[in-house]
Amino acid sequence: MNALFKIAYQPYKWLIVIPAIILNTLVMALSCIFVGAVFSPDKADALAVTWARIVCAIAFIRVRIEGKQNYNPQSSYVVVANHKSMVDIPVLQGFTGLTIKWVMKKELKKIPVFGTACASLGCIYVNRSNGQAAVESIKAAKKNLSDKASVLFFPEGTRSRGNLLPFKKGAFVFAMNSGRPVLPITIKNSEHILPSDTLALMPGTVDLIIHPPVYIPNCSKPELNNKIDQIHQTVDSVV
Repeated sequence: MNALFKIAYQPYKWLIVIPAIILNTLVMALSCIFVGAVFSPDKADALAVTWARIVCAIAFIRVRIEGKQNYNPQSSYVVVANHKSMVDIPVLQGFTGLTIKWVMKKELKKIPVFGTACASLGCIYVNRSNGQAAVESIKAAKKNLSDKASVLFFPEGTRSRGNLLPFKKGAFVFAMNSGRPVLPITIKNSEHILPSDTLALMPGTVDLIIHPPVYIPNCSKPELNNKIDQIHQTVDSVV
């Protein structure tokens, strides 16, 4: 990237990008609350996609997708992806074409407007400090999912700051119990656009590598662990 462009981007980021993202988030969140209440969470999803695409357009974030032949955006999956940056969220929401329901920590529900908007979108809040409570929350949410809703997990449980972390089992147990195939996605380069725990935003290109779906039938614990290891290797193979 041109050094002069990097310098010029900094005042643009503070004067245009960040205020515009805040305004876009507020307007779209309020709109999601209204549409979700009057119509349905899936109808509100179009607003979330618009929010995500506006964020990427304003920040000059380009998205490239590899593996479009591996999935049908109208079908439902349990999506599992690596997580290195907050940029991962608008990239996945805006460009996969899937109707995404995020699995989120319950603390986010307390954020004014944002928490209510995510609930209106059909996102699933879980208590990460209580594994059994998290499982019960996901089981309850399953009853309200539409046939085209995909549930998205970051199975590492947090953003990684280096190598791909081990996967927690929740996503895969949910896939086994719900009959939805697991759709593994590898996100590349997002950590260079917005490193974790910083506001050092820069323009750039994020790559989404969408792997073939994996079905997890009812199986024993060792067999499930083997499936999880295979999917972990798939995601990690191109990180």
